[in-house]
Amino acid sequence: MSNVKIAPSILSADFSKIGEETASISSQGADLIHLDVMDGVFVKNITFGPKLIKDIRKYSDKTFDAHLMIVEPWKYIERFAESGADIITVHFEACGNRLKDTLKAIKSLGVKCGAVINPDTEVREIKDVIEDCDMLLLMSVFPGFGGQSFIESVLPKISEAKKLIDSTGKDIDLEIDGGITLENVSKVKELGANVIVAGNTVFKAEDRAEVIKKLREF
Repeated sequence: MSNVKIAPSILSADFSKIGEETASISSQGADLIHLDVMDGVFVKNITFGPKLIKDIRKYSDKTFDAHLMIVEPWKYIERFAESGADIITVHFEACGNRLKDTLKAIKSLGVKCGAVINPDTEVREIKDVIEDCDMLLLMSVFPGFGGQSFIESVLPKISEAKKLIDSTGKDIDLEIDGGITLENVSKVKELGANVIVAGNTVFKAEDRAEVIKKLREF
């Protein structure tokens, strides 16, 4: 797939030199920088907030892909937009019946928006908001921690999500996040995912540029 984009997750970076890590990955072929925001409530981990995103913005001109794993995300989207996020994705599980309004609120701030679903959430749950999205993110692990193994049962959902996107006739990215390796990336791309989030696979590689290239072309 020629339109495949690679989004290394800085969750796997060395936070003691996060600016340099962001610059490094940007120069080594990343198309997006994936920013995993966790609040310790929606998921059992805490990462970072808008200030870190604002501080590393100066280290990269790549698309900043902010994945909000937080409760009541609508309360914070303005701060993330102001911090330099280019895309803000929010969970169906966190928003419930406020998902459509939250997506529209993100768009009103001049940034792109996306819906996220966990591995145990059916694609049909976001059918009513897909046309409001610039991106649909499927989690292939349960969110909260990096380094988890890919959940194989998510594979049919990639195909289903691609069909849903195609039915809109719109240019909507299909992002996959969790446990992506050089061994399974070709499978998710064949099924329709075109934005590939990779954490440890990229950041723990001796040659990050080569791994990014292989993820894109594998």
